[in-house]
Amino acid sequence: MENLLAELAGRVGKLATDEGMTGTALDCLQLLRMNQPTEITHSIYEPSVCIIAQGQKQATLGDEIYLYNPSNYLVASVDLPVRGQVIEASPEQPYLCIRLALKPQKISEMLMENRHLLRTEKTLKRGLFVSQANYQLLDAVLRLLRLLDTPEDLPILAPMVEREILYRLLQDEQAITLQQTAQTDSHAQQIARVIAALKRDYHKNWRIEDLAQLACMSNSALHAHFKTITNMTPLQFQKQLRLQEARRLLFSENLDAATASHRVGYESPSQFNREYHRLFGLPPVRDLARIRNAAPELLNA
Repeated sequence: MENLLAELAGRVGKLATDEGMTGTALDCLQLLRMNQPTEITHSIYEPSVCIIAQGQKQATLGDEIYLYNPSNYLVASVDLPVRGQVIEASPEQPYLCIRLALKPQKISEMLMENRHLLRTEKTLKRGLFVSQANYQLLDAVLRLLRLLDTPEDLPILAPMVEREILYRLLQDEQAITLQQTAQTDSHAQQIARVIAALKRDYHKNWRIEDLAQLACMSNSALHAHFKTITNMTPLQFQKQLRLQEARRLLFSENLDAATASHRVGYESPSQFNREYHRLFGLPPVRDLARIRNAAPELLNA
């Protein structure tokens, strides 16, 4: 394992030479490098597995904290607004992470072809979990990185290695979360449908009744199942989406707070300022000044 992790870190370090996220020849594969611990960042974790080759990170969903490092990995089964912070990194030993996107359709196909992976448990689980890394999983991830050295092999061999990685993930007991999200008309998939609508139309004034109808659930069932998977209510979830998008608009489009708040669906600028301050720790103008004077990872790590 030590030699495997050393090669993983070496390869990620050579490919990701700049701080922040680095793309690769594979659309599903991204690499992240940080040379020092970061402040808390707010972002949407899309369905993916994050494997750390070096360093340590903390992710917070609602009031739950998830620590992960080279001995374990983090999986998000649905889109989730998460607060992340690299807590172990240095120029000599930078934080190095591999992010592989997960597609529900591919999970469903894998389960259909390998019925022994199916689990009978019906109880809904949180959409974010940390699990123990093993040699087989990390070896497959390393072989995927090695393929980047031979681009001509990627179209044929990369899909095969991706399938192996997914197979290894689905062998984990906690992977019931991935299974539930991929199963047609499961409660998890119904909640994923609501999450997709909130993410797409975050500016819309959604009523719980409309979201429940979209999920084919009662209002109370929607509230309970949504809270189980995301650790927040639908309206709390939407609020985080709105505030994160407003922050992006303030930074990237140089909008004033009133315009940004209206763009994301707020009718009251004072309410927007209060909720922005509560989430990010500063009012919009002061937060924007801090971001511009700090490292870019505050928005895109």
